[in-house]
Amino acid sequence: MLDKDVLEHGPRELHQNPLRKIWMPRTSNGLPQRPITQRRVCMTNCPTLIVTVGLPARGKTYISKKLTRYLNWIGVPTKVFNVGQYRRECVKIYKSFEFFRPDNEEGLKIRRQCATTALNDVREYLSVEGGQVAVFDATNTTRERRATIMKFAEQNGFKVFFVESVCEDPDVIAENIVQVKLDSPDYIHTDTEEAVEDFMKRIKCYESSYQPLDENLDKELSYIKVIDVGRRYLVNRVLDHIQSRIVYYLMNIHITPRSIYLSRHGESDLNIKGRIGGDSGLSDRGREYAMKLRKYIQEQNIKELKVWTSQMKRTIQTAESLGVPYEQWKALNEIDAGMCEEMMYEEIQKNFPVEFALRDQDKYRYRYPKGESYEDLVQRLEPVIMELERQENVLVICHQAVMRCLLAYFLDKTADELPYLQCPLHTVLKLTPVAYGEFLFSLEYGCTILKKTYSVSTFFHSIRCPVTAASKYL
Repeated sequence: MLDKDVLEHGPRELHQNPLRKIWMPRTSNGLPQRPITQRRVCMTNCPTLIVTVGLPARGKTYISKKLTRYLNWIGVPTKVFNVGQYRRECVKIYKSFEFFRPDNEEGLKIRRQCATTALNDVREYLSVEGGQVAVFDATNTTRERRATIMKFAEQNGFKVFFVESVCEDPDVIAENIVQVKLDSPDYIHTDTEEAVEDFMKRIKCYESSYQPLDENLDKELSYIKVIDVGRRYLVNRVLDHIQSRIVYYLMNIHITPRSIYLSRHGESDLNIKGRIGGDSGLSDRGREYAMKLRKYIQEQNIKELKVWTSQMKRTIQTAESLGVPYEQWKALNEIDAGMCEEMMYEEIQKNFPVEFALRDQDKYRYRYPKGESYEDLVQRLEPVIMELERQENVLVICHQAVMRCLLAYFLDKTADELPYLQCPLHTVLKLTPVAYGEFLFSLEYGCTILKKTYSVSTFFHSIRCPVTAASKYL
């Protein structure tokens, strides 16, 4: 339907948003339609509710956290609502599996109330707070519970996508219990054997009433069934873009033990001059770092290590020194500074004072004239993230802005934090996935051949390592 103002006066005059360099219509008073900081990309035509399904210890929370991290990284505001956490806040002290028995009326009443409270919070997030996707992380093992959720979604205008995790491998289940559930607040002061026994009984409480998603009975539902930790998948009735992105992501993640190594290229000739971008080669110190990096990688004896670089000279020269095969990715090229390529920041401030000020205003969304923004770079790097999720051990030799974007994904950093993550030259960062989709993060190797050295404590404080005290893993 055409806007009334357009019908009466014709198309509105366009105004170029100075921050993002995109065209926007002006209002009748001549001002831009909305303040530029309030505009954002919307990838959903209506809010989406992702609902996990499955018995305990099947990786539902792992999937929920990883999926939420991915969607937030690509610019889709997403939040997890873990019903188990609501139950812990309500009950305070966990006693035993008896709480989950199907004939425990009091326990059943509390669990239903916790689920209702969580759904009310989902409604608030998607309808009032501006969220686009909510993940309802619970067992949801009965058709009756899922019907209740569908009714809630229909009443509020939400789309629903189910993610069921099915696993019958006893070794995988046992490992998941030991690695994840025993660190749960439910078992914080419990003997390991006692905790395992209790949790196995808790699973039994759900098995008697578990009704998996069925190809015939649930053929009208939208869902993906992840079978045996990604060995097989069953996808049904994907309705829109966001659901297809969810399927694409879940079919690429795996739980194979591995590490991801991130390093910027060695110091370049333009680094010495303080100029941004460009395609210069390595300086003498950059070449020295490349040789030290070779020694470090050899010492690690990493199984089937893959090495990726950008298509820029300085990363390729760094990789050449390793003496191993490597792949070049155009997607890993440094952020395009457009008209500001090979300029010093002092020159940008002098020649383009407005651009310099706009970049300070919103560094993540600011787009260089005829260049890119960090937001653009995140979209460009999505195929790299997908391939990193598929691979095992990988060393990525890249650039500062690129490394910031990759770190923000793995460490779950916000768009506001991303452009300020410290990624010093001549440093290797090692990321190792652990339970719940998080990463151990360690500064594996810092070369002090630069004029400026970075202390480990300062570096870790600046990025606020979310998992464990850094010194334990150095």
